[in-house]
This record gives sequence, C-alpha cells and structure tokens, in this order.
Amino acid sequence: MAPILDISVKLIGLPRRQKQLFALFADVVMSLVAMWLAFSLRLDVDHAPRNFEWVPYGLAAFLFIPFFVRLGLYRAIFRYSGASSLAAVASAVFLYGILLSLILFIAKFPGVPRSIGILQPILFFTLVFGSRVVASQLLIRAVPGVATVKNVLIYGAGQAGAQACEALAMTPEYRVRGFLDDDPAKHNWRLHGRPVIDPRHAAEVVARFGISDILIAVPSAGIERRRQIVDSLAALQVRVRTIPGILDLARGTARIDEIQELQIIDLLERAPIVTPLDRSRIAGKTVLVTGAGGSIGSELSRQILSLGPAELVLFDHNEFSLYMIDDELRRLAPQLKVPTEIVSCLGSIRDEIRVRMVMEGHKPQLVYHAAAYKHVPLVESNPIEAATNNILGTAIVANQAEAAGVERFTLISTDKAVRPTNFMGASKRLAEQIVQGLAAKPGQKTVFSMVRFGNVLGSSGSVVPLFRRQIASGGPLTVTDPEVIRYFMTIPEAVGLVLQSSQMAQGGEVFVLDMGDPVKIIDLARKMIRLSGHVERTPANPYGDIEIKIVGLRPGEKLYEELLIGNDPQRTSNSHIMMARESFVPPEQLAGEIETIRHCVERQDVAMLAGVLMRTVAGFNWNGETAPTAANSWRQPEDEPFLDRRAGSF
Repeated sequence: MAPILDISVKLIGLPRRQKQLFALFADVVMSLVAMWLAFSLRLDVDHAPRNFEWVPYGLAAFLFIPFFVRLGLYRAIFRYSGASSLAAVASAVFLYGILLSLILFIAKFPGVPRSIGILQPILFFTLVFGSRVVASQLLIRAVPGVATVKNVLIYGAGQAGAQACEALAMTPEYRVRGFLDDDPAKHNWRLHGRPVIDPRHAAEVVARFGISDILIAVPSAGIERRRQIVDSLAALQVRVRTIPGILDLARGTARIDEIQELQIIDLLERAPIVTPLDRSRIAGKTVLVTGAGGSIGSELSRQILSLGPAELVLFDHNEFSLYMIDDELRRLAPQLKVPTEIVSCLGSIRDEIRVRMVMEGHKPQLVYHAAAYKHVPLVESNPIEAATNNILGTAIVANQAEAAGVERFTLISTDKAVRPTNFMGASKRLAEQIVQGLAAKPGQKTVFSMVRFGNVLGSSGSVVPLFRRQIASGGPLTVTDPEVIRYFMTIPEAVGLVLQSSQMAQGGEVFVLDMGDPVKIIDLARKMIRLSGHVERTPANPYGDIEIKIVGLRPGEKLYEELLIGNDPQRTSNSHIMMARESFVPPEQLAGEIETIRHCVERQDVAMLAGVLMRTVAGFNWNGETAPTAANSWRQPEDEPFLDRRAGSF
C-alpha cells in the first residue's frame, strides 16, 4: 500500500496539464481493455485481433475522447470526483456507445459482431467509473498533513445523513462506518454501502470499529429530541458533534461536511424555553440597548430587531464589540425584512452628558439597560469601578430615561444581587433599588422594572466556553467546589423572557426568571468530558484523559445562588416568569448614599464604599466587618467639589 500512496503523492504534485494527459492515457488503455474483454466474452475465447477486427480497437481508442472532453471529465478534481462523477461518466459513455453502435451496425465489418457496440461501452463504463472511485480514495489518503483517519458513525439515515456521508467520503480525516437511526424500518438496510444500525446497539459498534466520533445529522429534529439523542450517547465515551441544519445549508451559511461542536442547548438537563413575544409592543418604536455589544445586550438587539422597531440604538463603550454587533445586525436586517434604522452610539453610561445627548437626540420609547460589570472575581478586585459603572452608571441612564420621557425602562439584573457576598452582587442590588425608587416616584410616567436571572450559558466568561478551552488543551477542568450549583439558561431563552417581562410590567416589579432545577457544575464538567470523547482521570482511573481539579471558591463566590429576597413571589401569565415587589431604601435616603458613593469614587475609598453597601444592601458584609459610621457623618471638603448631577436625582 505504501508504494501506491507514494505514487499518489507524486501524482498530486504534477502540473494540471500532465494530470489531464495521464487521465486521458488511462482512459484510452481502459477503452482498449474493455474492447478486448467484449470480444473475448462474445466469442468465448481469449481474443487475438486480426484483419477488420482491429477497426473497433481503433474506434474505441479515440471515439470517446470528444464526449469526455465536452462533459468536463478532464476538468474535474480527480481526488474529489468519486461517486459524484457517476452521472457525467454515464452520460459520456452512453453517447459514445450510441455512436460506436451506429458505426458498427452500418459498416458491418467482417468478423466483428454488432453486439460489441453494446457490450464494450458497458465494460468501459465499469472500468472508468471504478477507476475514478479508487483513484479518489487513494489521492485523498495521500493528502499531506493527515496523520490518522477517524472512524465515525452518523446519527440519522435520512437525506442529511446520506449527504453528509457522501461529503465525508471526499475528506481524508473521516471514514464513515455506518448509520444510527431510530426508525426500525431502516435497520439492517444499507445506505451508501454502510449499515443502518439500531441505536441500542451503538456501544457494540463503537467497540468493534473503534469509533471516535458520532455526528448528529437530524436537522428536522426539535431541540428536545436532539437533547435526548445527546443524552443517549453520553455514556459511549466518543466525541459527539453535529452536522448543520437544513436551513443553514439552504442559506449557504454552512456546508454539509462542516462539523460543529454541540450547541449549548444540548447540554441542558431540561426542555428549552420558547417565549412568544407581542410584536406590536416594539414594532415601529425607537429602542435603546445599553451594553449592546455584550453577551446579553447583543442577543437583546437581535431579538428586538426581529420584532421590527423603527429605530434600534446600540450603545456601548467597547468599540470593537459595538462594531461587531452593528455589522451583524445590518446583515441580518435584510434577511428579516425589517425596515429598522440601526444607529450605533459609542460612549460610556458613566458619561452623563453623552447619555443625555443620546436620549435627547433619538428619543427612545423603550430602554433596555444591560451595560454592567459582571465578572465576580474581577469586580471583587476592582470595586470602585463596579460602583462607577453598575451604580452611578445605572443612576445616570435611569434618570436620563425619565427626563427624556421614555415609556418603559428595563434593568437587566442578576441572581447575585440577592443577599450578595461580593461587590458585584451588591452593586447590582443597589442599582435595582435606584430603579425601584424611581418607579415609586409620585406621578411617574415611565414604567421602570427589573429582570433578575442566573447564569446564562455561553456568555463571555461563562463556564461552558471555559470548559471547552480546557478540554481542547488537555485539561484539567477547574471547578471551584464539588457542591457548587448554578441555575442555567441559554442567552436566547433569557432574553426572550426579559422582553416578555418588560411588556407585562406596570412599574416597580422585580421579575424573576424560573430557570428550572439547578445544575451541579461538576456534573456539567463530567458530561462535557464524556461528550468530547474523553475519560475522566480520577484516583480510581489514573489512566483517564482529563482531570477535574477542585480549585476552591473565589473571593465573594457562593455555593449556590438565590433569585428572591422575599418569600412571596407571584405567578404571571408566563409560567417561567415570577414577579415580586421587594422592599428598598427610601429614595430620599438613597440619594444621600449615592452622593457618598460619588465621593468614594473620587477618593478611591473602598472601605467607605463597602460601608454604603452594607447599609443599603441586605446581607452584604465586607471582610466580616459591620457597617461603619453613618453616611451623613462624612462631609465633602470644601476644596473637593461634588460631581455635577441633576438636582433631585440620585
């Protein structure tokens, strides 16, 4: 086999013209061989041509060439032709056979049976097509850089699975060994020469053929069915991936042989949440999204765009993130057929003048405030920045929204705001109270509300992308504590519920998303290891592939998160959304505390900031200390003026 592969490598390196001449020479030889076989089979002897019997040999050597050239058989890339060249070869040989038969029938050469004109083309087609299939496989295996071939199974013996098998046959990395399919009518049949197997026997097949990957090719299956398939394969210790859906293929955004990692929704231990939205609440309006370049803000922007607002204002301080979401939405809008004007505004929510200009210039009717610092360890190390952004920034955006006459203002909050043990959660809880205070203002026309939810899978800094990177690098997977549990929801699920929550708000509500049962982080890590085709390395199995390492809770981190401060949540029309009205510091008292926070920022005084948060946020403590002196006992020095702020605002 090695000498043949060496020859194949040399053929790949030849100039294109030389490859074409080589293929033509091979076809001439096969045409002559087919003619000799036709005579031998017809006359039942080993044929030795003489006299007029030489004429068909001469015709066979040259007559097919114009048809092969015209139908592009010498313009094909031979290593990728294979079975896909069947129609072209059949058409060319068919036309050649008709012409050969006519010549032999009309000329009636002595000693030449007329059936040769039918038998020789059949044999010629078999030789030509067979040689191209064999050559394509040899040339594919000779492609430089391919060290090993992976044995794979395709889950789904439908059209997508068949197309995937044909496409993968043209690649050197994969060898399709068979199909798995739930349909009993397909079992024990063959597709593209590979067996269709009952998934209940998958473990036997994996062991017999050394399967390394299972590719899911069921684009018509719903998300719940896909999740069931993934769960059924989790114990096989093979890498489970997917083949793009039929819509992606039709739109040209993916290829059938483009293998993808499992989607995050496939990792959830529950059915996906689908939220119907009232298009009339957003269509034709001007909507502003702060933090539009972030994980939540970008998905908010996508879903809002699909509802057809007149204008969508994207606000973010990160230039690159803003550019990326702007570019994506401008390409998405024509596909959605919405007449939305997309406006990108670069700026910080901490810049009151910039926020005021954006509000007054675009006059948004709906504001979704997603801009925030949210990574617990980073915020714990930089609490002053969290105060500036999460607290003062929220106060600026909320006050300017009220001044601009915004109809609805929705704050995106977090479960870490409930009895927080870290600066990030405490800053978000104080941001909630700012919004609650504005909602309670007499005669308030703007509907202020908050939506609180837990971890979202796939966001920047979330655990799933981290685990994927760690698996790709060979581990270990880092888990803070074996008992850590978290609620999980995908970004599209959370954003859909955020939009519906904001639509049902009357003013002052804290909406809490029902995120299902909590998930142990260590169980999620183990599942991702299995679905990546690896074995966990443990003391009982020291020869496993990837270890899970317990690194300890980070500063400010809890074993579990809560969603409610009180114990009296109310159900809403959506079973996944609960509503609560939680107590908060009176606005007049909170205004003084916010003023103190401004001084903390000016002086970079973390201890004073912690004191404010301990007085205003239930459950928060800093280094085990109790609240220091009351906020109003500290006075601003005369030579250090307060930051400018609108009279009467936080």
